[in-house]
Amino acid sequence: MTVKKGFLSIVENTPNFSNQALENAVDTLKVGWVAKSSTLDSRIASNNILTASQKTDLKADINNVSHLNLGRLLGDLLRHSATIIDATIIPVGTNEPQTETFLSILQNVQTVQGLIPELYGVPAEDKARAVNDHLGTINNIFVDTEDSSRPVFTVLGEAIQAIVDADLATETALETAYTNLINFINGVVADSTDFQTTLDNLATAVATAHTNLNNALAAQPLLTHKNNLILMMDEINAQITMENTNLVGLETFIETLSNNISFASLAEDTTLRRLMSKVAQNKNWQTYFEDYETNQNNLNPIYTGTDKDAIIDQVLADSGLPDVTDATDFEAVAAKARRDDRIDTAGYDRLSVERQISDASRQLLITTANRTISSQSRTLLDNMNKRDRDKIAKQLDLNTSADTLS
Repeated sequence: MTVKKGFLSIVENTPNFSNQALENAVDTLKVGWVAKSSTLDSRIASNNILTASQKTDLKADINNVSHLNLGRLLGDLLRHSATIIDATIIPVGTNEPQTETFLSILQNVQTVQGLIPELYGVPAEDKARAVNDHLGTINNIFVDTEDSSRPVFTVLGEAIQAIVDADLATETALETAYTNLINFINGVVADSTDFQTTLDNLATAVATAHTNLNNALAAQPLLTHKNNLILMMDEINAQITMENTNLVGLETFIETLSNNISFASLAEDTTLRRLMSKVAQNKNWQTYFEDYETNQNNLNPIYTGTDKDAIIDQVLADSGLPDVTDATDFEAVAAKARRDDRIDTAGYDRLSVERQISDASRQLLITTANRTISSQSRTLLDNMNKRDRDKIAKQLDLNTSADTLS
């Protein structure tokens, strides 16, 4: 039910969704060489003179120590999150219009949250399909945590600041190398003479500065911070990769699940079920169709519940069982034995009830030698009453099996 309070104030306005919160969080990490690295990444991306191949080569050259090239990592993160907001993360065919929207992405993610528990019997997060598995980067996943772990940006920010505070000459040299490359890119114009050699030299200078700073971080206490840079970089890249994979294939994933629900529902039709069992090439589907009727017959609401013993007791009582409780009533015990499908009662009409009890006992492998008829009757009755209970327990297990996702 939609909340009406405040609705008039928004009904004619758009939410104006953006990744601004993530941008603000990223800005807090732009300290020392990371600030220069971020500026360089931005200048490369926005430059209109460098060709696509030149940009690719340049970014490869200066990514020789990726955990120090944080400007590119943070830039990739922001660009990734922006494609979620404008829905361009969802691919379209060449020359086809972009039909996806942020709203449709949200709706599809919500659909998955309901489909997975229904079809798999587990929360969506168990299948790496929770909301944050699709949209975590724009949901402050790197800033806030729901458990006792420290947020990625907190650990990353502390590592960056510690390295900057160490006042290393190699860190200062890296900032200078960044600045020189930034200034050169800013100064490139369309009518420039060949600048490739200069560009290559400046890129090499940045790569060398990366290596030098990385070497300076090889000992404690800075080694811990360097390792944290690597760990946090890996977490960010893993999140980006997961979100990209989940969102790009989201509609196909939903379509597959929805179609399978439809196929399963058609199995209620006997003729269609038999047809599908013949044309299905997947062995699991064949088994599902072939066993459908048996499993459907095993479903019974009277066996639904969590307390197995209580269910069995109730079904026994509803069935009028145990129908014989007095082992000294030999006639009643013998009559119950004649109703037991495990016992061959041929010729029983010619036998006394005592002999019927003894014969039934022997067939059920109950010892009769040197035992009174009273003792035999008591053991036989216990066996048959347990049999009644076991039969209901089996039906309960069959019901549970048929009603359990597998």
